[in-house]
Amino acid sequence: MKNTVACSLLPIFGVLLIGFANSIARAQETNGITVLPDVVVSNTTPRMVEDEGVGPYQQPEWTTDRRFPGTRVYLQQMPWNVGVEQWARLQTFRDGTAGTRFQEEVEVGLPHRFQLDLYETWDIDQDRRTEQDEYSAELRYALADWGKIPLNPTLYLEYAEHDHDANTLEGKLLLGTDLAPRWHWGLNLACEQGLSGIENTELAASQGFSYTLLDHKLGVGVEMEYYHEKAKGTPEQNEFLIGPSVQWRPTSWSHLDLAPLIGCTHDSPKIEAYLVFGIDFGTGAKKEHYAPTSLRAQ
Repeated sequence: MKNTVACSLLPIFGVLLIGFANSIARAQETNGITVLPDVVVSNTTPRMVEDEGVGPYQQPEWTTDRRFPGTRVYLQQMPWNVGVEQWARLQTFRDGTAGTRFQEEVEVGLPHRFQLDLYETWDIDQDRRTEQDEYSAELRYALADWGKIPLNPTLYLEYAEHDHDANTLEGKLLLGTDLAPRWHWGLNLACEQGLSGIENTELAASQGFSYTLLDHKLGVGVEMEYYHEKAKGTPEQNEFLIGPSVQWRPTSWSHLDLAPLIGCTHDSPKIEAYLVFGIDFGTGAKKEHYAPTSLRAQ
C-alpha cells in the first residue's frame, strides 16, 4: 500500500520539479547572459511645493513670502512683480508703558537680482496719540542665483528719514538656506548709523529657524534678535529677544506672520510682538503656489 501511494505521488513531484526548473530558466538566457527581471524603485516622498525652484533665479518658493518677522532671506519679488505688506508691532516695556507701530511696505522686484522696498511708519504712544514717524527706502542685491554661492548672500542698504530723530543709514548682510527637507534658516547682520545729532550707532543680528507643518500652508519656528546700541554721552544698550513664530498661507498670494518675542535683558522690552499681513500681485514670473521679516519693523 505504501509503495502504491509513493508511486502515485512521483508524477506530482515530477511536475513540481519541472515547473521549478522552468521558473529558474525563465530568468532568461540571451546569448549566454542571464537576464533577471527589472526591479523598479520609486521615490514615495513627493517634492514639496515650497521647495520648488521658481522665477529667473530658481530660488525655492518659500523665499518669495516673508517667512520670519525678524529676518530677511534673499529676494521676495521676481522682476516687475509687486507686493504689499501691513505691519503691526506691539512693545510693552519694563516701566509699565507700551507702544504700537504700524508700517506700510511696498515691494518691487527689479531685474538682475535687485529689489526695491518703500516704507511709511506710524507710531501710537501710551496715550493713544498717533504721529507719522519715518519714511524709508531699501535696496537689495543678491550676489548670485540661488544655490550658486553658499548661504545665498544678499546685500541690503536702507535710508530712513525720521521726523523727530536723526536720519539713518543701515547696511545688512542677508543669509539664508535650506537646512534639510522642511527646515529653513535665515541670518541677518546689520549696522545702522545716525547721520546727525548724537550719531547713534546700532549693531544688530537676527536669526530665524522654521519647520513646515503643512506644505505651502503652515510653518512654525523660532526667532531671535540682538541689538547693541551706543550713542555719544549715553550708556550702551544691549537687547536680546527670542520667541516662537508662525506663518500661515491662506492663499497662494497672501501670507500672515506672527512672532511674539520675549525680552531677556534689562534693556529689552518685556514683549515685542510682530504681526505682518502680505499680498503679492504677480505678473506670471512667479509660480503660483510659502522667509525670515525685517530686523525690527523699520
